[in-house]
Parts: sequence; structure tokens; C-alpha cells
Amino acid sequence: MQTSSSSMPLPKRLIGFFAVMIALTAAVAVLGVILGMVGSFVSNGGGGVTWTFLTEFPRNNNTEGGIWPALAGTTLLVLLMTILGVPVGTATAIYLTEFAKQDSWFARSVRFAVNTLAGVPSIVFGLFGVGFFIQFMGNGLDSWLGTSSFGDGSLLWSAATLAVLTLPVVIVAVEEALRAVPRDLREASLALGATRWQTITKVVIPNAVTGILTGSILAVGRGAGEVAAILFVGVTYSSESIPTAVTEKFMHLGYHLFVLSTQSPDVDLTLPLQYATTLVLLGLTFLLNLTAILIRSRLRKR
Repeated sequence: MQTSSSSMPLPKRLIGFFAVMIALTAAVAVLGVILGMVGSFVSNGGGGVTWTFLTEFPRNNNTEGGIWPALAGTTLLVLLMTILGVPVGTATAIYLTEFAKQDSWFARSVRFAVNTLAGVPSIVFGLFGVGFFIQFMGNGLDSWLGTSSFGDGSLLWSAATLAVLTLPVVIVAVEEALRAVPRDLREASLALGATRWQTITKVVIPNAVTGILTGSILAVGRGAGEVAAILFVGVTYSSESIPTAVTEKFMHLGYHLFVLSTQSPDVDLTLPLQYATTLVLLGLTFLLNLTAILIRSRLRKR
């Protein structure tokens, strides 16, 4: 027999009421902070976001002009990071969910490594990118190919560094999506004569594709605003061109904002540019996330 809420003792009802009010207050406070921040950026930088601002190159030591190289560089970085990171994270999650024995030492080691990576500061990933991607892989490729293109900071190594940084996000999200696929579907597929790999590619992954895209969305949101991880791996102070190859340096909106607010000859003069750049960075992140969400919704309907 179930007890109605009206028959509950008064102390329990009061505790439940206060718990709901505390949660509601916290939610309203978070929403208020977010709306306040966005409102501040819009009111202070909305007037500066013009077509000229978006398409011009910076001038006069970044105190004038636009942000076109930074906007293009950030977009290319996020796209390349997604291409490098999401497949690796998805493959790792598939192995952990579908192939690895849950109590094996290797699976436990991989999960421990993933959980550890999730708590590592982003600046450490930047130092890792310098040591592994530039000095080890880059110089090794230059020695092997007889070139000098890979042994320096570039868009490629910055994207690879961010891909490693966002791997835990992708792995956890995809693994949860794969676990949500009913075990009965796997067993039915195997009972009909399908191989294990056919079951994964034809049954499991199609049913978990929305979760895979969720991992991509989270990775984009994490990587688009990261600055510390790419400080030493390829981002540049200013540029008069956009990168035409993955081995070139690039500008980034987050780093450009850092430069305007800390290293500009006249910080007060660049304050409108700072607000406008922040608004564009938020808009770009929102646009990339919205695109992935729309793709996920369309696939879910299909």
C-alpha cells in the first residue's frame, strides 16, 4: 500500500519542501548567472560584431581591424580535433563495451587512464603536445621525410593535443550510449547468424549513434574554448593570413582574447574588441553545438 504525500509526517514534508526549494533556487541562480553574463557580453560587444569585424584582418598590433584569421583558425582547429579525436574515442569505447572482459586488468587499466586524463589540467596537455607531438613525432617525421614542416607548432599538433584532451569526454559518453543499447538486440542478431562484428556495426552502433554525436558535441564544447592546451603547440599572436595547410600556425579566438586583455599596448582601448571577440567565440561554440544537435535529432527521427 502506498502512502499519499498528504499523509506524510509534517517534518518529512517540510524537509521535502526545503529540498525542492534549494534545488530550484540553485537552478534559478545558475540560469541567472548565465543570462547575466550573456547579457553583459551582448550589451557591451553586440554593437562591435559587424561584417567588417568578422572578415577583416587585425591591424596595428591587434588593436584595430577584425578577427577573421582567429575565427577561421578556431573553426579549422575544432573540426580537425573532432576528426582526430572522436573516431579514436569511439573505437576505445566500443572495445571496452563489446570486446574487453570487464574484470580484466587491461580494461581496468584503460578506465583508470581515462579517469586520470579527465582530471589533468589543460596546461599539462600543452606541455605533452610539445614533448610528444612536436619534438618526438614532428622531428621524427622531418628526419624520415627529409622536410622541416612538422618539427614546429602547427594546426595539426594543436588539434592532436586537443583530441587527447577531449578523449575522456568522448569515451565516457559513447560507452554510456553503447551500454544503453538493449542486450536483447545483440543476442537476437547473433541468434540469426550475424557475426559479432556485424552485430556491432549493423545493430549496436546505429542504435547508439545519437550518443556518439553527444560525445562529439561535448568534445566540441570542451575544445573550442581551450587556450592553455595550445599555447605552446601552434597558436600565434597575430597573422595576416589563414592557414592553408595543417602544418602552419594559426590564430585562435580564445588566445586572441587573452592577448587583447593582457598583452595589448592599450587594454582599455581594446575593451570593445574584447567583448565582441567573446561574443563571437560564444556564438561559434553555440553554432557548432547546434549543428551537431540538429544532426543528432535528424538521425534519431530516422
